[in-house]
Amino acid sequence: MASLKELKGRINSVKSTQKITKAKQMVAAAKLRKAQAAAEDARPYASRLAEVMGSLASKITVSENSPKLLAGTGSDKVHLLVVANSDKGLCGAFNSNIVKAALAKARELEAQGKTVLFYLVGRKGRAVIRREHPTQIAHMFDTSDVRNPGYDEAERVADELVAMYEAGKFDVAHLFYSKFRSALLQEPTDQQIIPVPAPKAAVQTADAVTEYEPDEEEILAALLPRYLKTQLFGALLENAASEQGASMTAMDNATRNAGDLIKKLTIVYNRTRQAAITTELVEIIAGAEAL
Repeated sequence: MASLKELKGRINSVKSTQKITKAKQMVAAAKLRKAQAAAEDARPYASRLAEVMGSLASKITVSENSPKLLAGTGSDKVHLLVVANSDKGLCGAFNSNIVKAALAKARELEAQGKTVLFYLVGRKGRAVIRREHPTQIAHMFDTSDVRNPGYDEAERVADELVAMYEAGKFDVAHLFYSKFRSALLQEPTDQQIIPVPAPKAAVQTADAVTEYEPDEEEILAALLPRYLKTQLFGALLENAASEQGASMTAMDNATRNAGDLIKKLTIVYNRTRQAAITTELVEIIAGAEAL
């Protein structure tokens, strides 16, 4: 049985940890409001851009002369999995859920005879993927020096992906990130980003007539890279909100668990102290009777 001094030290240690987790929970809650607002504000823009592209795509016939980002390479042999993680921990299963989804997709593709490569964004999750696929890491995009990854980072990632695609290093790219639903629910999401799937056109009235100048293919060629950057930017915003939601929930659970542990340790401490006092009294009484 632990001594009173050891129990007292452990109680103080758990109390210190509880203060840290409580502070981390409050910080995450404050950041969550801002991150959630940013993610929700970006959704209408991405949705409207998808509608415009759907309208344009519905007016052309996809062929080998179409923009490569839309038409593809004509093959689906090599798949690039873009895995977007955070650089910080203490956020529950947020990063591991994204990695699990990517690894499950990799196993599925390899079972079909496809070649799988990885493009890793953020530091978390790298170790697991490196351990299972040490020779299949195509690139690692570092965001450790960025406080809040945003459009600049999305633009750089998109430019690198397009350069790799045009160099023939892969045929299809999938993006893995966590879609924010609520502080308690973050949904790992798999989305094909290259070649860009033709979005569905918005429903238009029968008498609506839209004329484009220049022609649809030329506009699409200009919009496709912007659409790709928008999808990546939206994923980074969703990830940021999901990370703070997961962190707030994890720290709340940790704070509660610390409180429960403090109660249990306090009970053990009091019982041990009471037993020690009782033993001392028995020894004193026994000594007095012996005299």
